[in-house]
Amino acid sequence: MLENTDTPPVVVGITGASGSVIAKRLVDKLLLLSYPVILCASSSGRLVWHEEMDISFGETVEDWSSNRHFSLYAPSDLRAPIASGTFPVKGMVIVPCSMATVASIAHGMSDNLVRRAADVCLKEKTPLVIVPRETPLNTIHLQNMGILSNLGVTVLPPEIPFYMKPESIQDVVEFVANRIMLALGLTSHLPEEMQYKGPQGF
Repeated sequence: MLENTDTPPVVVGITGASGSVIAKRLVDKLLLLSYPVILCASSSGRLVWHEEMDISFGETVEDWSSNRHFSLYAPSDLRAPIASGTFPVKGMVIVPCSMATVASIAHGMSDNLVRRAADVCLKEKTPLVIVPRETPLNTIHLQNMGILSNLGVTVLPPEIPFYMKPESIQDVVEFVANRIMLALGLTSHLPEEMQYKGPQGF
């Protein structure tokens, strides 16, 4: 269980899309900055994690669990505090966010804790960010994301910041993690090195 804190937690959902490395980096950053984190990963999210990551999900959770600001709930645990609108949270991000999760949230299907927590954010008007990783997008994907956008959800695809001339995947991951924190209102601006300064050398 998460220890009592004056700062409402950030809810992080992990679902079955590509991009587990972004979720890991985001949680690492949040805990490093002493933001309380409540994590919930779907079974598909864990499967993708094991396909993409060099460190297992279990080992990572064990490492995070050494931090008193971290808490984990199973996707089947609809009794978890984040399933209720009376439990205060700073905001929620689903990273990565599968198209099945996008569709379920857009159409009010709260059949697991990730989707229920997102539904709670919608009804309580709490910041909700989704990080979809699918390409190309079909009309159904776009319509579902349009529904969520109209409800105030921030749709934040993990796009490459070409103007930064990234040299590695980690550079892109770091950029996306910072964009998520900005979208959640955890920071007021991106780090200076990630801000576009206009044409250079002209």
